[in-house]
Amino acid sequence: MANRSDFTMGSFALRYLFALLLVFVTYNPSGMSWVHWLNADAAMVYKVGLGVVLLIGFIIYLRATWNSLGLLGMILALGFFAVIIWLLMEWGVLNLSNTSVLVWVVEFVFSGILAVGMSWSHIRRKMSGQYDTDEIEG
Repeated sequence: MANRSDFTMGSFALRYLFALLLVFVTYNPSGMSWVHWLNADAAMVYKVGLGVVLLIGFIIYLRATWNSLGLLGMILALGFFAVIIWLLMEWGVLNLSNTSVLVWVVEFVFSGILAVGMSWSHIRRKMSGQYDTDEIEG
């Protein structure tokens, strides 16, 4: 019987999906995002409310990513995704001369780093058997 705390590819995919949603709802080049909505004719209370919800999401993801990966891990994650982008450019799959494409790629990479940060403790535990715990200062 599977333990409820088991980490699967589905668990990572869900974290990545929520990171994509957070990043793309905040801003994307399509013109349909919170940043674009700020200039629209709508009640400010909705704009501020959604902004607070997005900020809460970013704080949760960024704190978890920083606590899991640290500076070196974040640099390595960025390097990993940069190499993937480079490889796609070498293969001719990706052309970054279009600014819109560049923004989309950066947002996918940022979402990927956030998802890895949210998942890293689980991945590390699966690979090494070691648990991560937060230090509680008294």
